[in-house]
Amino acid sequence: MPDIRLIALDLDGTLLAPDESISVANRRAIADALAAGIRVVLVTGRGVDTPVAISRELGLNLPVICCHGALTKDFAANKVLVHIPVPLVYAKPMVEYAEAHGLAIALYHEEAFHRLPSAPIVMPDMTGPGWNVAESLHALLAGGAPTFIRFLGEESVTAMRATFGDLPLNFRLEHWGDFVECAVLSREASKQNALARLCADFQIPADAVLAIGDSRNDVPMLRWAGIGVAMANALPEVREAVRYVSASNERDGVALAIERFALKARKTA
Repeated sequence: MPDIRLIALDLDGTLLAPDESISVANRRAIADALAAGIRVVLVTGRGVDTPVAISRELGLNLPVICCHGALTKDFAANKVLVHIPVPLVYAKPMVEYAEAHGLAIALYHEEAFHRLPSAPIVMPDMTGPGWNVAESLHALLAGGAPTFIRFLGEESVTAMRATFGDLPLNFRLEHWGDFVECAVLSREASKQNALARLCADFQIPADAVLAIGDSRNDVPMLRWAGIGVAMANALPEVREAVRYVSASNERDGVALAIERFALKARKTA
């Protein structure tokens, strides 16, 4: 086993249990990794608020990689290190089309989600902190390009892909049970690219990285890392894309992977 110097963790379906808690075992494994001098970074499709809060809670000191890799932020310095927005030349017609056809759409813009008052509430958190209601999403674009766009629900995703699927963008389709959404990003934005950039800044080679995830958007990152581990609850195509599979997020899969691939290797070295 390579000597792991950095651990990259997805959040939903990976570090977080289904109720969004972090188990005692996962907390202990991360603390043990930090004590052993191993860096830990959160790499998520969520906006910046949740990974920053969790990083602080766990005592992590690396920037967070969020928005599917489109935004990397040094939260200690309150400084955005990398921002790769959806080009306005593509974002504007997509937003105009969505508004004209009543599609369920949200923008992540200036580190917050924005939705229309008429937008159906397809996810419970759309009424909570971090979500703003805007009279016009198109008007927001006067302040600059969005970090990413979310089409929410099968009807909106189908209409968007039929109309804009040929654009040179990064379309991230995800299924959450019966719910489907599509995140639209710049083609250059991905978890893999963001993690590789961060590792280069700290002079950590790919073969010294342990990456753990469960979703389609994790696969390139898992395959780039020296050791990529899929969760047991991941889709079959995700599990089949990597060499190693850990337990599920309900059974401390992150802790087991950290112990096996990072901590045990150091103990036996």
